[in-house]
Amino acid sequence: MSDNISSIKLQKIIDAVSELTVVELADLVKSLEEKFGVSASVAAAPAAASAPSGDSGEPQQDAFDVILTSTGANKIGVIKALREINPQLGLKEAKDLSEKPGAEILNGANKTAAEEAKAKLVAAGATVELK
Repeated sequence: MSDNISSIKLQKIIDAVSELTVVELADLVKSLEEKFGVSASVAAAPAAASAPSGDSGEPQQDAFDVILTSTGANKIGVIKALREINPQLGLKEAKDLSEKPGAEILNGANKTAAEEAKAKLVAAGATVELK
């Protein structure tokens, strides 16, 4: 019986989170990090550390382009994410960018900035590619 109650509670939380905007999700993550004394970025670090440590002979890429391949169903969320990534964009410019297939969101960004931008856009429902 308690498993059913847990499932119902979890489903309610999932439903509530799915209705949040990108900015609200970011605030939620910050609040959870502060409340529980954890960091969401620490969880991603072991995955990066598990990469092969041998020298493959290929140079490390240090500049990335963030390409928006598809806006997805949540166009408004993607527009908000675009404006969060680049505050210089006006509403019309962000909307036009979101409608342009293969739009370059960031050019020559460092790995951290590119991954953050990708995460924001993917959270908003977009499909993004790093080159």
